Parts: sequence; structure tokens; C-alpha cells
Amino acid sequence: MAWHGEELVGFDLETTGTEPLEARIVTASVVGVQGGRVVRQRDWLADPGIRIPAQASAIHGISSERAAAEGRPVVEVADEIAETLTGYWTQGVPVVAYNASFDLTLLSAELRRHGLPSLSERLGGAPIGPVLDPYTIDRAVDRYRRGKRTLEAVCAEYGVVLEAAHQAAADALAAVRVAVAIAERHAAVAALTPAQLHERQIDWYRIWAEDFQDFLRRKGTPDAFVDPSWPLRELAPVAG
Repeated sequence: MAWHGEELVGFDLETTGTEPLEARIVTASVVGVQGGRVVRQRDWLADPGIRIPAQASAIHGISSERAAAEGRPVVEVADEIAETLTGYWTQGVPVVAYNASFDLTLLSAELRRHGLPSLSERLGGAPIGPVLDPYTIDRAVDRYRRGKRTLEAVCAEYGVVLEAAHQAAADALAAVRVAVAIAERHAAVAALTPAQLHERQIDWYRIWAEDFQDFLRRKGTPDAFVDPSWPLRELAPVAG
């Protein structure tokens, strides 16, 4: 059976901002899916330890007051998320995350910020993965399609119903369903193993980043930098 018929695990974070090396976790969800059905799910609400900007609260609906009153310390949440994901990787189960470089880089930054073991350390020094990123895959296999590549837009393209967008559980489940829909539409994607697809995405992301960097230079922004690494950006030192 091809990978998209096996168990997949969706992962999503909702956060305090859009810069993964600086933003903090607010909510998270890990959703196990098999045969199109949710077979397990784990959700978290964190107190990020900083104020949640109003613009972020407007997107995911979590205020600073609610996070402080109902959320658990982010150090505990980050540790549990990391243990959950690496547990699946140890079993060989792929983790699906839409725009995975954002979520995994942010999680890794949180782990470092709080002095917790990294994802790789939890895997005995092995590389993380397999990771499947529908954002990167779709951009590679349908490169010239016009329009946005947000999760909502890509769900519409592949006929996936997205309920409660920007809620971690809904976005994690939608990411899995989009990954399956891409595999069903593109036989070459379905034919790869998760490990092979993980490696292809590293190249696809690098090629996209280089092309986008060239585009920015032509637009007159030569100092702009697009990190070509996937699914983790190099972690710069972070403040405590």
C-alpha cells in the first residue's frame, strides 16, 4: 500500500507571531489519521510566557488572559509535543505539517530556549523525519498554478473541507487530507516512500528558495535572504 493509505500524523502550531525563531507556542495539535478517519488526537494550550499580540489573537482566538488562566507552562507543552512527534518518527510514522519549516523551526527554537533536548537528540542523534509538507510538495508538482498557496487556498484546489481554519486540530487534519489528495492526483508523488519524499522536499524547497531569492534581487531587494533549509532552519541564538 502506498504511503497515503497508511497512518499519517498531522501537526500544527498556532503561535504569537510569524517569525519562527522569535514566536512562541500558543496552541498545538497532533492528529493521527488512517483511512481518512481521525484515530487519535492530542491538543495543547500553552501559556507562552509573553503577551500574545492582538493580531495573533484575532487569527487563532486565544487571548493572553485565556492563555495565562487555562494554558500550561510552555516548557511542559514544548517538551510533550517533541516527545509525541519523535515517538511517531521512531515508529516510522510520517508527520504531516503544512509549511513544516515554520512549525518545526519554531518548536526547535522553543526547545532550545528552555534548555530541552532537541528533536534530533530525542532520536539518538538521527535526523528528524520523515516529514511531509503539502505546501512544499504542491508548489513543486504544480509549479505554475496561479493564486495563493495558503492552506485554505490549497484545500479549495484539492477539494478538502477545512473547518475552523487557524485552529490547530483543524489545520493539522486538513494538512493530512491535502497530502493524501496530492498523492491521489500525482502518481509520481504516491510512488515514492515517505523517506524518499522527505529527501525530494529538501531539494524542492532549496530550488524554490533560490528562485525566490533571485526574484527579490530583480525587484531591488538584494539584502533580502530566503533560508533554503527544510524542514528546519538553522537556529540562531535565542533570548531566554
